[in-house]
Amino acid sequence: MMHQIIPNISVDCVVFGFDVNTKSLNVLLIKRYLESKENQEPLVDDFVLTGYHTFENETIDETASRVLKELTGLDNVYKKQFKVFGDPNRLMNEKDVIWAQNENFNKRTITIAYYFLLKTQEVHLENNKHNPKWFSVNDLPELGFDHKKIINEAYADLKEKALYKPIIFELLPDKFTFKELQDTYESILGNGIDNRNFRRKLLTKKYIIELDEKQVGVSKRPSQLFMFSKDIYQKTYKETYLITI
Repeated sequence: MMHQIIPNISVDCVVFGFDVNTKSLNVLLIKRYLESKENQEPLVDDFVLTGYHTFENETIDETASRVLKELTGLDNVYKKQFKVFGDPNRLMNEKDVIWAQNENFNKRTITIAYYFLLKTQEVHLENNKHNPKWFSVNDLPELGFDHKKIINEAYADLKEKALYKPIIFELLPDKFTFKELQDTYESILGNGIDNRNFRRKLLTKKYIIELDEKQVGVSKRPSQLFMFSKDIYQKTYKETYLITI
């Protein structure tokens, strides 16, 4: 069944994941590549966010969920609509004009931007038709369209929300160590946190549950594991600052 698109409305998705091994907050990007038909020289060779036009029979939220599922195979993950980007010149640099002409899409396109938080280990990139790749938010490749601006604004919103909403746990495994929790906060906030002060404050939070388990398969001394209880958080806490840096 063919779906009719709305030609000048699209959704762009910033997909964030945290790599516990490299301690890096990453964003998932796809390759944008176009060759000249005459001499096979690359006309466009960069990376972009995943996005698509909205279908006439779906809501904007449904578009965002569809785009994410097509990219990662995942649904029911944290998503936030954070801004509309409608600058009339947002798609008018040289490479974007070439790409728009080849793809036959409207250069005056308004995009509604979302960001998603998910567990990196749940995304399997092998055999993915989009060939996505993780990049650190602090070391992004050359980006097409206005996608660097979109990523930067998504990141700024995430930094703010992480201080007073428990969204950081969406990036962590279901069972995590305190070191992994601290590393995640530091990767988002972009600065170091005093280890003892951080541990003391977080241990007072009833929604962080100490498990009767420790790490397995590690060469060093295994660390204690914890989990986040969404039920306890929702019953106990309102929007107050979780941590003070």
